[in-house]
Amino acid sequence: MSKKSSKKKQKHSTSSSPQTVKGVMDITRSGMGYVIVENLKNDILVRPNDFNTALHGDTVLVRVVSDFNKKGRVQGVVTEVVKRKQNTFMGRIELGKSFAFFIPETDKPVPDVYIPEASLFNAQNNDRVIVRINTWEKNKKPVGEVVQVLNASDASDLAMKELLMQNGFPLFFPDNVLEESERIPDIIPASEISIRKDCRDILTFTIDPVDAKDFDDAISFKVLKNGHFEIGVHIADVSHYVEAESELDKEAYDRATSVYLPDRVSPMLPERISNELCSLRPKEDKLTFSAIFEISAKGEVKDHWIGKTVIHSDHRYTYEEVQEIIENEAGLHSNEILILNTLAQKFRKQRFKKGAINFSSQEVRFKLDATGKPIGIVVKESKEAHQLIEEFMLLANRTVAEQVGKTKIDKKEIPFPYRIHDTPDEVKLMPFVDFAKKFGHKFDIKSPEGIAASFNQMLLDVKGKPEQHVLEQLGIRTMAKALYTTENIGHYGLGFKHYCHFTSPIRRYPDILVHRIVYDLLMGSLEIDKKLEQKCRHCSEKERSAMETERAANKYKQVEYMQQYLGDEFEGVISGVTSFGFFVETIEQKCEGLVSITSLSDYDDFRHVEADYCLVGQRSGRVFKMGDKVTIKVVAANLTKRQLDYEWVIATSIADSKSDPANNKSKKKNKKA
Repeated sequence: MSKKSSKKKQKHSTSSSPQTVKGVMDITRSGMGYVIVENLKNDILVRPNDFNTALHGDTVLVRVVSDFNKKGRVQGVVTEVVKRKQNTFMGRIELGKSFAFFIPETDKPVPDVYIPEASLFNAQNNDRVIVRINTWEKNKKPVGEVVQVLNASDASDLAMKELLMQNGFPLFFPDNVLEESERIPDIIPASEISIRKDCRDILTFTIDPVDAKDFDDAISFKVLKNGHFEIGVHIADVSHYVEAESELDKEAYDRATSVYLPDRVSPMLPERISNELCSLRPKEDKLTFSAIFEISAKGEVKDHWIGKTVIHSDHRYTYEEVQEIIENEAGLHSNEILILNTLAQKFRKQRFKKGAINFSSQEVRFKLDATGKPIGIVVKESKEAHQLIEEFMLLANRTVAEQVGKTKIDKKEIPFPYRIHDTPDEVKLMPFVDFAKKFGHKFDIKSPEGIAASFNQMLLDVKGKPEQHVLEQLGIRTMAKALYTTENIGHYGLGFKHYCHFTSPIRRYPDILVHRIVYDLLMGSLEIDKKLEQKCRHCSEKERSAMETERAANKYKQVEYMQQYLGDEFEGVISGVTSFGFFVETIEQKCEGLVSITSLSDYDDFRHVEADYCLVGQRSGRVFKMGDKVTIKVVAANLTKRQLDYEWVIATSIADSKSDPANNKSKKKNKKA
């Protein structure tokens, strides 16, 4: 099945491993450390006295000092901290006469930090603060400085900041980075414009969310004399402003991505870059890197050009405004937008025909009041306005990757940060195929193309049926994770043989890498980056960290929102089943909580049937399976654990409560049994 999963990872023993290896430190709550080394079968045990200033999540060098113990682990000593995951922490200040100590608030062991009086930032005794560790010599306390005194009453703000710090995303840009960004001039020199393709007289506009501040892509439109359309995908030329190995570049690489939380954005680049110099704001000349296409009315790409440009955006649209133009066929530049939409829908149809998988997508966002407290939930679905932008960005990303992929230097492929997506893993796929059969869906598993076609047929057949939610969710879980690598195996989910990220350099570092390589190729001055694969791995890891941070922040806001509904009952859908209970997502609020198996014990003794993703009552025969509609009561909302606890509300109808497991009738809200 999976090209990558078929390659067995080499397992090392201490006899074949080097005496010093690099890995990531994992410190348990008890204080014991384990260094996780890629391709090493067992983690390396490190005792607290041998941490050598290493903290949880740090990348370290560890020297193996003893052979296997009874648990099959070797023991080691940290010799060097290669990279800190986190150097800012939240906690409290304890003042002395001429100095202070900072007591971190963390579930992972961190020593107290010595704060000189000059570095207190006016913090008072027992204030909650954020501290940055500046120096830490072996066998001494770390020395730090207060960077912010916190408002202890704003629990949500503290929680968001803590999540960012825990996952390795700094809250502040260093002064030298900010100073470097401020030194960049606003005015674009005439000499720079003269060496670029001038697209300023072509109709150009941006389409973004209503609350967006950084516009990193624009679309231009022109009708050619032969009746074809010239459509430009113009991307902010971040690499022009962020030079390789500059302080700005080093900081952007460390962060690798912007992080989008419900009430804030932790940007990859300072606002001077992201919201001013590189944001493609209307009525301003901007430097861009563009992919310009000649496309027929039938949606055939006849030709393309890639290079640096200067543009002048005529208008800034929101997605809602463009959707209204599409639906009403009227509005500013409606003719051009309708043509673009028609082409985008043709591209979309062709993509799915060629093997792309059509999973539907929903985005759940919170309505927040002035203090950041959630007061409502909005479910946003992908409409034609979103698909318009999506299809042209996909076209640009694919075309850039194809052009680089076809270019050879000394008959060798060029190292390039591809965005790849592997075929489904057989171990995950086969149980899903067996489960889908129970609903009448057959899968062709003889080839990756057959699997994709089967997925698309199933998604089409299941639309609007009770099992739609469960099959979509389980189907997504069978998919491999997309990542960055120089080893191009294609993008299975999109059905592309070549794919990269070119269109969002303001918020993704891989796009900056792509821009630099493509530009160097165009100029005939490419130098092979021997560390490119390492950079790809770093960007993939930071992307995963960002996703974990975003999920945790969304969960926090869910819990915060549902606190007002303690004791209330809601209709929900079972979204997951485990041996310890089942998860329910409320239909109206889209907030997920756990109905524990303990809370069901008064009704029956339930057993987990893993193959059928369900719990089965031993006496009643009652079945709880993924996709079932149930009524729940909100019984607990724990912000510290970011956890919602629900109780199942037993239906008054005995016939309904003992219905056929395949029966998915919605139950009416009723009193607790």
